[in-house]
Amino acid sequence: MDELLELLEEIRPDIDFENTDLLVDGNVLDSFDVISIVEEINSRFGISLDVADIVPENFNSLEAMEKLIKKYT
Repeated sequence: MDELLELLEEIRPDIDFENTDLLVDGNVLDSFDVISIVEEINSRFGISLDVADIVPENFNSLEAMEKLIKKYT
């Protein structure tokens, strides 16, 4: 999902999202980053993530975020 990767790189260009796991659990992303990512995902993909889905395991990797988006599309 190239659009997701582009979105993430705009928010945090210093992170290698394709090769980094444990983005939240490893303290690579903080809560402000996650909020920014959620807002951008909602806006760019025309979805509204449920609060129950905003948990670390859904934002720990690029693959987890892709899976979350696919759940809503």
